[in-house]
Amino acid sequence: MLARETSFREIGRHLNRSASTISREVSQPLFGRINYRAVVADKRAKRKRRKQGRKIKLDSNLKLRRYVLERLSLYWSPRQIAEKMKMDYPDDKSMRIAPETIYSYIYIQPKGELKRRLVAALRRQHKYRYRKNRKHKGRLMNIPALVSIDERPREVEDRIIPGHWEGDLLMGKFRQSSLGSLVERTSRKLILIPLKSSDHITVTRAFSGEMNKIPEDLRRTMTYDRGGEMSSHQWLTQKTKVKVYFAHSKSPWERGTNENTNGLVRQFFPKKITDFSKVTKREIKRAERLINQRPRKVLNWMTPEEKFQELVLR
Repeated sequence: MLARETSFREIGRHLNRSASTISREVSQPLFGRINYRAVVADKRAKRKRRKQGRKIKLDSNLKLRRYVLERLSLYWSPRQIAEKMKMDYPDDKSMRIAPETIYSYIYIQPKGELKRRLVAALRRQHKYRYRKNRKHKGRLMNIPALVSIDERPREVEDRIIPGHWEGDLLMGKFRQSSLGSLVERTSRKLILIPLKSSDHITVTRAFSGEMNKIPEDLRRTMTYDRGGEMSSHQWLTQKTKVKVYFAHSKSPWERGTNENTNGLVRQFFPKKITDFSKVTKREIKRAERLINQRPRKVLNWMTPEEKFQELVLR
């Protein structure tokens, strides 16, 4: 009937099915009116039914399920959970799971409280699995005595010598409030800085106060974007001995460690709806602690806190 260019409505009447059912069947990936083949579609449907009949691994292994759910509640990613499990149970092959299996378990849940809590534990908190393109809007200002990232010591790029930081502001709802973030490039140690205002005097004082709590040999440079809140960077350098370098405009990849970490922070303080003036210091430090206590692949599954303490004792 497709070959005779019969309409979906007519085919549906002939097969006692709705036109929309016929349309969905014919419009499957790689099909269409011209390419649809019943034998191929039948094999695909049988594979799908076999897959649907499989037991869900996390439902059949309660020990494994408890381990995964406990760490999801701590906002660990599925990859972090899977890799840390291998270290915690090196000889127990039943305690193995692929990150994709955890994602699948979360997204196959029916609507309800369990699914809401599991999705809320994920970094992006998407109800469905998809990618969303984001555009970066730079805060461009004339900054006195600006020193470009091009003049930054080469040792910063190598991440071998610790003490080099990246900084930024996370803006709140309607850009009326803000939160400072500092990330050490070698250990990925995060420091979140509560701010009463985002003007350059408040920001540099707050950043210098946090910097001075760090051992002197672990505060060498800071790389920042070209936001006007760092206009008083010379004063910050005077107070902390930390040299400030500025990335090129609209080049967030030059501060990739900080940008990635800001994404982790947004899991706790979603963009466009968070008013940082109403977020307590205790809530901020809780988010900081949870992020610093997660194992990271880039650190061979050590946590940023463990790596930073290793650098302090070096």
